[in-house]
Amino acid sequence: MTPGGRRVAVTGCGCVSALGVGVGPFWQAAAAARHGFRRVGTEFGLTGDWLAAPAADYRPAEHFDAGALRFLDRNTQFALVAAREAVAMAGLSFDAELAERAAVVMGTGVGGITTLEEGYASLYGERKDRVHPFTVPRSMSNAAAGQISVAFKLRGPTFALASACASSTHAIGEAFLMLRTGRADVAIAGGSEACISNGSIRAWDALRVLARQCCRPFSAGRDGMVLGEGAGVLVLEDREHALARGASVLAEIVGYGCNADAGDLTLPSQDGIAAAMRRALADAGVEPQAIDYINAHGTGTLANDVSETRAVRQVFGAHAERLAVSSTKGVHGHAMGATGALETIATVQAMRAGLLPPTANYQGPDPQCDLDYVPNEARAQPIGAALVNSFAFGGLNAVLCLAR
Repeated sequence: MTPGGRRVAVTGCGCVSALGVGVGPFWQAAAAARHGFRRVGTEFGLTGDWLAAPAADYRPAEHFDAGALRFLDRNTQFALVAAREAVAMAGLSFDAELAERAAVVMGTGVGGITTLEEGYASLYGERKDRVHPFTVPRSMSNAAAGQISVAFKLRGPTFALASACASSTHAIGEAFLMLRTGRADVAIAGGSEACISNGSIRAWDALRVLARQCCRPFSAGRDGMVLGEGAGVLVLEDREHALARGASVLAEIVGYGCNADAGDLTLPSQDGIAAAMRRALADAGVEPQAIDYINAHGTGTLANDVSETRAVRQVFGAHAERLAVSSTKGVHGHAMGATGALETIATVQAMRAGLLPPTANYQGPDPQCDLDYVPNEARAQPIGAALVNSFAFGGLNAVLCLAR
């Protein structure tokens, strides 16, 4: 038993990302430090030429018929494709009894923003007096959660969480708590985002946080993040339920910590980040020295990477010298509300493979970022326990603790 309740297993994973459709392409590229960044423009309705991390090899018609696509924003399409893969990997089928005990918790930062921008262009740019008839069900933040529930006929607790870049980590954490306390036996949890649009790119550019050439987390010469898109979905399951049906347990979630900085809306707080990590460790009943790896938030911005580095040293003390810390945003970009789920999947795969995913595009040490960031090349190492960090605008922090 974990502190306070049942043990919670990860039995399935699915994703869509800048590295391809599916966990296989995602992990292969992440382990090889092969990024999915490219210049995008008119195909996303952008004015100008921008560096981004769009979903690779994704063609809607390969996954949905024309009738279904009328109801689905790109954000929700990604979520459904990832959920299908995760459920198939878990080998789950939902009879009437299990459907009542199955939850869906999905995170997103901005929901169906592409649908909204298309509507605004129609109303204010083309001076039309109507928008797409399904604008509301396509653009609402809970569309992905609702569509997953409908697709698998699940009748348990179903809802969406929106906490910017921490959304999907919060979603997985809250689903974990539901399973641990017996409110559900199975949960589909994660997040999705499709925010590569003219308005979104311009808004992030106005904050001066977008990289011009590449995302280089923790590296000297880093100049910002690369906006990405995609979805990450996990199947969480009461461990005894999973073992009883012969499922493979990929990893366990053993702890979850979340908090708020209650300070600046955009500048990260070292103390707030440290407190969130401590909460996750305490929830898991795990000592800091038992952690082998941290999948860092590591956005590639000047402020985040320094604050996170200092917070790791604050929490782990001398053990920080032995910790491996890497950011996979150097390959899949910052997928906002999906990014924590993608990074959780990367951590699950790392634990299974005994392979630390590298921090890609690393050019050399920054004096203020002085940890072992596994630069540029994966490293074979068993991982018994790991943290996944997510820190969001609004000063909202979420951390998961995973065990092999």
